[in-house]
Amino acid sequence: MSVLPYLIAGWLFLIGCYGLATSRNLIHAVGCLAVCQSSTYVLLLAIGYRDGGTAPVFSDIAPGSRPVVDPVVQALTLTDIVIGATVTALLLSLVVQVAKRHRTVDPDELSELRG
Repeated sequence: MSVLPYLIAGWLFLIGCYGLATSRNLIHAVGCLAVCQSSTYVLLLAIGYRDGGTAPVFSDIAPGSRPVVDPVVQALTLTDIVIGATVTALLLSLVVQVAKRHRTVDPDELSELRG
């Protein structure tokens, strides 16, 4: 197993966090959050990967004859993708509502939201 997928996941997370910290636009911030979320996809797939592994369908092979990949990690990754798409859609709809009400998507100009 290589360390490369873990480095890629860490790099994607750091790039997304840097974009969130330096963002001057709410739409850009939502996109950077989606990049952070994509790092979890790479991380989960790296955890479930096995060298020489086959699909976990046991109808044509004898149990224990060759390695199979973990189907739970694949299911978690698909769930993560669906949740990420839902969160992104919800945040973008909130940005649209903020833009309609306040006529800006710059977080510094939203003075009514400060406590």
